[in-house]
Amino acid sequence: MSGFRLMAVHAHPDDESSKGAATTAKYAAEGDDVLVVSLTGGERGSILNPAMDVPGILDRINDVRREEMAEAAKALGVRHKWLGFVDSGLPEGDPLPPLPEGSFGLVPLDEATEALVRVVREFKPHVITTYDENGGYPHPDHIMCHKVSMAAYETAGDPSKFPDAGAPWTPLKLYYDHGFSIQRIEVFAEEYERIGEPFPMQEWLDRVRKMAAERGDRMSRVTTQIECSKYFPQRDDALRAHATQIDPNGAFFAIPMDMQQRLWPTEEFELAKTRVRTEIPETDLFAGIDSAGEADPQIEVTHR
Repeated sequence: MSGFRLMAVHAHPDDESSKGAATTAKYAAEGDDVLVVSLTGGERGSILNPAMDVPGILDRINDVRREEMAEAAKALGVRHKWLGFVDSGLPEGDPLPPLPEGSFGLVPLDEATEALVRVVREFKPHVITTYDENGGYPHPDHIMCHKVSMAAYETAGDPSKFPDAGAPWTPLKLYYDHGFSIQRIEVFAEEYERIGEPFPMQEWLDRVRKMAAERGDRMSRVTTQIECSKYFPQRDDALRAHATQIDPNGAFFAIPMDMQQRLWPTEEFELAKTRVRTEIPETDLFAGIDSAGEADPQIEVTHR
């Protein structure tokens, strides 16, 4: 038991279950304090599971998504905090329509940053995880999540910033989550070819390859791999808890659990900022943090 604190910052409920979920479950099980922060309530998310597209669900989608998030947090063994901003929705069309008035993507950066800084100063995380500059994918709330997380990391320890948001606290490391890599899916595709069966995630693989062509190879940015295969079942339980968003017959569950655990037992992260000395590659998000959880005043590193 290390007793460190990890904060995972996400744009919507369900993101915490599809991105780094087994890692958060692992650290929580090992005695670390893990807090998932949902920046929005996911109010504008579509119902993606046909079984849940029934009368009465969409009418109370706000409450439904809160209930789902509570079940997902329970499955992962983590604490949870709503930041209270409103889902922007995923704009579609050419040209793209403007974001809805009052949505998270339109909130002034300082306003959103102060709200997250308040949580950082209250929870006092040693490590924060979030999305890279592309947001994982270009949803306006994911892009905003990146911006707000970076700003909170930089300002939470500065007593001159947001003086009404609590006593300063300096997080020591910040990571980007890099799940859904091409290499991970290709490993599974190769196994299916070896055993002579059709690959059930071919459409997903084609989509990830297209994203990589546009934004680059995620694995080339990975600095840290966390062995967490024991917690893949908890990850899947958390995913299924988001019943409006996750089809239990969909691609997330297409690969048998034992194959996943055997062929790709890790989750991937990029160390984007650190205030402690550490050696790359890492196998622990808390690598380099001493028992006192203090920053090295000589270290202030941005890896990209």
